[in-house]
Amino acid sequence: MSGPLKDITLVEFVGIGPGPFCGMVLADLGADIIRIDRSAQHGHGNTIDFQHRSKSSLTADLKNPDTVQEIKKLLSKVDGLIEGFRPGVMERLGLGPDDCLAMNKNLVYGRMTGWGQEGPLAKTAGHDINYIALTGALEAMGRKGETPPPPLNLVGDFGGGGMFLALGIVSALLNIKNGGKGQVVDAAMVDGASVLMSMFYAFKASGYWKEERESNMLDGGAHFYDTYKCKDGKFLSVGAIEPQFYSVLLEKLEISDPDFQEQMNREKWPELKVIMKEKIRLKSRDEWAEIFDGTDACVAPVLTLSEAPEHHHMKARKSFIEFEGIMQPAPAPRFSESNAKIRHTPVKAGQNNDEICKKFDLDRSCFS
Repeated sequence: MSGPLKDITLVEFVGIGPGPFCGMVLADLGADIIRIDRSAQHGHGNTIDFQHRSKSSLTADLKNPDTVQEIKKLLSKVDGLIEGFRPGVMERLGLGPDDCLAMNKNLVYGRMTGWGQEGPLAKTAGHDINYIALTGALEAMGRKGETPPPPLNLVGDFGGGGMFLALGIVSALLNIKNGGKGQVVDAAMVDGASVLMSMFYAFKASGYWKEERESNMLDGGAHFYDTYKCKDGKFLSVGAIEPQFYSVLLEKLEISDPDFQEQMNREKWPELKVIMKEKIRLKSRDEWAEIFDGTDACVAPVLTLSEAPEHHHMKARKSFIEFEGIMQPAPAPRFSESNAKIRHTPVKAGQNNDEICKKFDLDRSCFS
């Protein structure tokens, strides 16, 4: 079986972070992704960068007018593109939306930026940590009285960026199938990360959310929703929100203190958390994991990157797969009638110049 996007071809202008991640997600789902690499990188490249798996590569000098014309020819024959340059760069190259959509009225023009195509900060530099700082997400995370911790670049780059761009591109492609025309998809990390915060802004609007950290149920304030240090220095995650799950948690921890029956009494959370900390420190992480395994207590061991692929559930689900000798996250989501899969490892820059030029009738001399 092929992936659900098997008949879709997209051109991805090489970048870092969310753009390549978006391309990987779409390639995993069956789309043909042609990565435009810089000519100076020809023959080079990180062949274990999973974000470039299942993509082909064409090296091009985008400052060469003849090459740009050939790229335009390529864009006239594909379904869409992904670019993550600062606003205005593609326009200066002669590859902006107006130029490209004039040649291909059904082109989906995917744009990935941190700040968006417009706005006071649109043309300034930034990274994930800066973008989520403006959404309220960064301030809401971390321990009370401490600086907000850098939460990896999951919220802005990948969750609020690459995933939203992938959704936008697929939505725009579906719109064309339903009789619409090509268009620009302006995916900004500040927009996507803000949408990810929708539930918390709803909590705030209802008066349920306090802006002081560790004062809320989901930010480490509650004793039943936090991480705890175990006897061996490793950690356990606890998320027993619902009463029926909370009762299982108390049973397995052998806690009978009547104060714990007032689960949602915020005034008691700090003292109950102290008792929980002392209790969980009595055993190692793996001892607790064995006690809670298969129960509805909503408890799981906090695993390292090395440990995660070896967990029995992750192995049973094949959430990680070894492909050509390298362990990596498997494509997601799963489909009942289609087959999301890794087709090949990342190729070196320019490895597919000949075949791409032949397939799309491009002047090979313009690509080196």
